[in-house]
Parts: sequence; C-alpha cells; structure tokens
Amino acid sequence: MESVYLVAALGAAVAGFVQGLSGFAFGMVAMSFWAWALEPRLAAALAVFGALVGQIVAAVSVRRGLDLKRLLPFVLGGLAGIPLGVMLLPHLDMTWFKAILGGLLVLWCPAMLWSGHLPAIPAGGRVADGAVGLAGGVLGGIGGFTGTLPTLWCTLRGYPKDTQRSVIQNFNLSMLLVTMATYLATGIVTRDMLPLFAVVAPAMLVPTLLGARLYARISEARFRQVVLGLLTASGATLLASSVPRLIERMA
Repeated sequence: MESVYLVAALGAAVAGFVQGLSGFAFGMVAMSFWAWALEPRLAAALAVFGALVGQIVAAVSVRRGLDLKRLLPFVLGGLAGIPLGVMLLPHLDMTWFKAILGGLLVLWCPAMLWSGHLPAIPAGGRVADGAVGLAGGVLGGIGGFTGTLPTLWCTLRGYPKDTQRSVIQNFNLSMLLVTMATYLATGIVTRDMLPLFAVVAPAMLVPTLLGARLYARISEARFRQVVLGLLTASGATLLASSVPRLIERMA
C-alpha cells in the first residue's frame, strides 16, 4: 500500500514540474507513472484533481495578463464540446481513436519543430478559435485530452509564449473546473480516494512553482520546443498504448 502512495507522489511531482513549465500536460505525464499502479478510475480522478491544483497554482504564480476577448471563444467552444465528447464516448473505438490522434501528433509536431520559422495562421478569427475550443472540449469529454488541440493551435497562430500561456492556462482551468464538478456530481470521486488526493496536492506544489520559475526564464524559441516536444511525447504515449492492441486484433 505504501508503494501506491509513493508512485502517486512521484507522478504528481514530475507532472507538476512539467505543468508549471509548459502550462499543460499534467495528466499525460502523471499517467505515465500512475497507469501501472493505480486503478483507471482513480488515476483519472487524480489526474483531473492534480491538473486543477496545478492550474490554480500557476494562475497565481504565472500572471501574464488575461485577454478575455481572445480567451472567450476557446472557453465557450470547450464548454459546448465536453458534453458532446461524453455522448460520443460510448460509440467510439478508443483504441483506434488513440492511434489516430497519436499518429497525427507524432507526425505533425516534429515537422513543426524541425521546420524552423513557420508562417503564422491568422485566418478564421474567433470562429476558428471557438472551433478549436470545441474540438478540445470534445477530446476532453472523450478521454481528458482537453489542452492538446488548443495548444497546437496557439502554436500555429504564432502567439508569443506569454499569450499562449495565458490562453492555455485559463482554458484548461475552465475545463478542469467543469470536469471536476462533473466527477463530484456523478460520484466518480469517492471518499476512499481522499487520502491519495491529500498526497498529490503537497507533492506537486513545490515542483509546480519551480517549473513556473523556469518558464519565466526561457526564451520564446525554447518554449516552443518544450510545447512541441511535449505534444510529440503525448502522441507517442497514445501510440504505445494503442498500437499493440491493434496488432493483437489483426493477428
């Protein structure tokens, strides 16, 4: 039993640092530790809780200005997308879904990383931003991948790192608040999970603050590399969890 608490604390600490640095990716990093030791529903609840705590800490420690006009389309789209994702979930083949999303990230993000300076995409305005927020909400409802597409989109938009951080941080905070409220209302979070919640919160606090401090010191180019590297790693993780199952089906 002690090993479960140790794994929970270790995953929270590493994921907290990454989230403090990048503004997202807590769930992806934490799950790489927790998937091997924790029951899936417990791991999902801890991931949402930890990401929410990290976003609240980051909102206090990394203040980069809140542009409501820029943020609002993402949030409104995301709020509309979450219930759509929940509705779609029972009808999807999750193995194929993870393989397709992971493949797109693994192919596209390194191409962006190695291509140097890409022209920014100004087209679409708030409608396009809302559509990306909607897609992010749908992916969040399906499997907790809320920040993946909005983060990639902000990079394609060519936003400066502080602008991108503000959008993604506040978008994820909004989506996580809704998700956690849903978990509480539907009984996904149970009383027996509380001891692990009490482990995760303090374990991630200092690493999150350290990551946020490092974020303030890195350049625009380095931040872009961090974001695209994490998105690539996210895609690789999705492929690693889905491709072996697809091979088994075809054998």
